Amino acid sequence: MAWNTDRTKALLLGAATEEFSEKGLAGARVDRIAAAAGVNKERIYQYFGKKDDLFDAVLAAELARVMTEVPIEGHGAADFGDYAGRLFDRHTTDGALPRLLFWEGLERGRNTVDRAARADHCAIKVDQVMKVLPGVDRTDAADLVITVVTLCDGWTVLPQLDALLAGDAPDRADRRRAFIVRTATLLAEALLGESQGPAIAAGA
Repeated sequence: MAWNTDRTKALLLGAATEEFSEKGLAGARVDRIAAAAGVNKERIYQYFGKKDDLFDAVLAAELARVMTEVPIEGHGAADFGDYAGRLFDRHTTDGALPRLLFWEGLERGRNTVDRAARADHCAIKVDQVMKVLPGVDRTDAADLVITVVTLCDGWTVLPQLDALLAGDAPDRADRRRAFIVRTATLLAEALLGESQGPAIAAGA
């Protein structure tokens, strides 16, 4: 029977995503990934190379998936707030990407692999914000993205701090989502106001 390469890669990426998001790069084990995927670990080296390369493949796949599933779209501050809510929902349903980015930051710092491609990915997100919030400059748009990403990722990677500060009421996730949406909307409104201020002044 012919070997299904695509299926094998998908099984390995799925198992590796779970392993890396739970254990980090240093703590993950290739043999556990292979066992979870039901595949000989030699296939990992054949398809992805060493463990670091497999981590990079997992992170790239998750970044692309989340970017596709949660685009920044619409027009105005309320739509940007909606994006923040959708990103929070995505991370509440599947927190793999926040944890992967957390581990990458702890274990690699600024030394990201495939930096050019990652930079292009981030530039697209900033471009999307500038379309939703016309007039906001690139630096402010970038700060807005990283602020929302940090708020949403923090829900996944800092559950203990959230519980200590805010408790564990049944509606806690809903309240946190609402707060993030409100924060994102207010920040977007403030930046829009600042960008329109000079134009209004000039018209006066």
